[in-house]
Amino acid sequence: MTAPPVPSLQIGPHTVDPPVVLAPMAGITNAPFRTLCREFSGGRGLFVSEMITTRALVERNEKTMQLVHFDAAEKPRSIQLYGVDPGTVGRAVRMIADEDLADHIDLNFGCPVPKVTRRGGGSALPYKRPLLRAILREAVRHAGALPVTMKMRKGIDDDHLTYLDAGRIAVEEGVTAIALHGRTAAQHYGGEADWSAIARLKEAVPEIPVLGNGDIWTADDAVRMMRETGCDGVVVGRGCLGRPWLFGDLVAAFDGRGPQAYARPSLEQVAEVMVRHARLLGEWLGDEARGVIDFRKHVAWYTKGFSVGSEARRRLAVAGSLDELAALLGELDLTQEWPPGADGPRGRTSGRNRVALPDGWLGDPYDCAGVAADAELDTSGG
Repeated sequence: MTAPPVPSLQIGPHTVDPPVVLAPMAGITNAPFRTLCREFSGGRGLFVSEMITTRALVERNEKTMQLVHFDAAEKPRSIQLYGVDPGTVGRAVRMIADEDLADHIDLNFGCPVPKVTRRGGGSALPYKRPLLRAILREAVRHAGALPVTMKMRKGIDDDHLTYLDAGRIAVEEGVTAIALHGRTAAQHYGGEADWSAIARLKEAVPEIPVLGNGDIWTADDAVRMMRETGCDGVVVGRGCLGRPWLFGDLVAAFDGRGPQAYARPSLEQVAEVMVRHARLLGEWLGDEARGVIDFRKHVAWYTKGFSVGSEARRRLAVAGSLDELAALLGELDLTQEWPPGADGPRGRTSGRNRVALPDGWLGDPYDCAGVAADAELDTSGG
């Protein structure tokens, strides 16, 4: 499937061509993974950092300052911020602008994990319309020339949808673009993403670009989303887990080169990427062993679909050095070609029946008194 002609995506002064964005994912979209994705895309697209908490940034938490480090080749540099206090968000944005830490700021109103929503943050926050407006206003006011965008979900659950109101507020407060994950917080990552909501949001806020997110597992899915919804770009999250070459496929699709240009790596080629990924993590962390340990969570994603076996996967997932990782990979049948059906769902797929929220959160959507004093997390990475 090839893409119809689409204009380049404009995020403030930055042209994103093709209109493809790497979604921030905690513990995943660090500098090494962004490097891999960017290399496969030929440097095209927009690659966003892990979620950074505004309090941790303002307090210059050591881990956080490492997360906001970008490789010299990363242009534009994109940071996603999480915060629930307008003043703290404003100070964090001003710090980024004044110290030239990034070229683009994205605000997280989509995270569904309990430790975020139970404090009134992430996908819970847009329910409190005045609080959302205050945060956006402070961010845009302090950003200077930096474009501010936001990522959100449909709402808390089907009875508390917020995305259309949030979209109008974003336009009114000067947000440059909006990304919508077509799920509620209650769905978490279960079920199917509602792409029709992306189309409705695009109709509701024609003034700014709308990006679609959810269930993009292949480049063809991205093309289909844009055709079906009229959105201006796509945000890819779980679809690239263990598949950083997906960004090369996306470039091929939007350039009109189609499926014949998509990557279909053999297990030998996948193994080479796995070792490089682990090596980059070790260099970034300053310790080879730590890099290999951090890489362990990627093993199942990279090997999905191949005939590897549970015992081999287990051994790979406890490797302690690059040499051991490479040796274990060398024991596999590396002649295997890309397996049919290997592009399906990866990562979390569970849903939730109940969203963790502050007491009384679903009362008056205009009463923001329920935000606790400790709502600003002091650590980053989601």
